[in-house]
Amino acid sequence: MPQGYLPIFLFLIIAMAFPVIAILTAKLVRPSSPSKLKLEAYECGIEAVGNSRGRYAVRFYIISILFVIFDVETVFLFPWAVRFHQLGWFGVIEIAVFLAILIVGYVWVYKKGALEWV
Repeated sequence: MPQGYLPIFLFLIIAMAFPVIAILTAKLVRPSSPSKLKLEAYECGIEAVGNSRGRYAVRFYIISILFVIFDVETVFLFPWAVRFHQLGWFGVIEIAVFLAILIVGYVWVYKKGALEWV
């Protein structure tokens, strides 16, 4: 029984060693000549203004979390669309319930004012 796990452990060791070896090899091979100009932040040719460690409003995080939550619907709609004909009416009812729950969520978030960009 334990010899059945040997390939798994071997794979885990290789999987963990490969990135470490690749990074160390790249560090040894690459040229390194850091300067103040090279270490400066670069954004589309515009010089950086102010501190990059500024605070973000909580509203930014709320909107990003809402985007992730409501954009995941694509992950659920794609497999349904691929197997639409095989699922039949059960699939139609299932996706209708899913979209109804999603729309209720959108309405609730809209009424809470979380989608306003002011």
